[in-house]
Amino acid sequence: MINEIESLLDQYWVWLKDRTSIRQIDDWIEITTPYIDRHNDYMQIYAKKANGGFMLTDDRYTIEDLEQSGCKLESTKRQNLLKVTLQGFGVQLNEKALEVRVTAENFALRKHNLVQAMLAVNDLFYLSSPTIASLFYEDVVSWLDLCDIRYTPSVKFTGNSGYDHRFDFVIPKSRQQPERIVRTINRPSRDTAQAMAFSWIDTRAVRAPESRSYAMLNDSEHTASSDVIDALRSYEVNPVLWSQRDTVREELAA
Repeated sequence: MINEIESLLDQYWVWLKDRTSIRQIDDWIEITTPYIDRHNDYMQIYAKKANGGFMLTDDRYTIEDLEQSGCKLESTKRQNLLKVTLQGFGVQLNEKALEVRVTAENFALRKHNLVQAMLAVNDLFYLSSPTIASLFYEDVVSWLDLCDIRYTPSVKFTGNSGYDHRFDFVIPKSRQQPERIVRTINRPSRDTAQAMAFSWIDTRAVRAPESRSYAMLNDSEHTASSDVIDALRSYEVNPVLWSQRDTVREELAA
């Protein structure tokens, strides 16, 4: 098993390096990552030297793109959600720019956190839909509470690679069930499934061997494709369609 996981991680590093490109723009270095946003455009960040280290920024792209797409973040609820999202990755908000200050030693980790924060904030676009009565995350919280499922919300683990991964809920070990780690995915797609799979592979190496991972997939508005479900299962992540959530009620509550 350990050799298989090491091979999967090696494949991920090769993919990440091969799909990343850089170019210089005046005093800045533009870094094009292999991650894509909802427009299917590759996400870009910018770096320059600052105070003996480096400044990394999205150059205001993420939030300005949300606003131009009709997703305003002016309400208190959305501002709080944005704040919590960025805090989870240690990213600062400077006016509308997402920023991190890094050193040569933590460059890779902090770059990873910035990109993950951009992806998370990018997903807030789906709050603009008038058909969404409440956030999917809040729906999951309400269901967990209704089912008397005990949990710790918003838990961050440092994976085997040294990268941080934030999960929405951790359900502690009981006499009947092992530790269960849960992430909600509001918009199931190839990219969100891949991000979840990598987070779990990296985290599983530092958790108890019997720990399990669950992905709660919002299929209220869009059907989760079989490719997404199969991809999660291949990495031993248990996909749970929101419409079929009661199928895991007992194993989460135990």
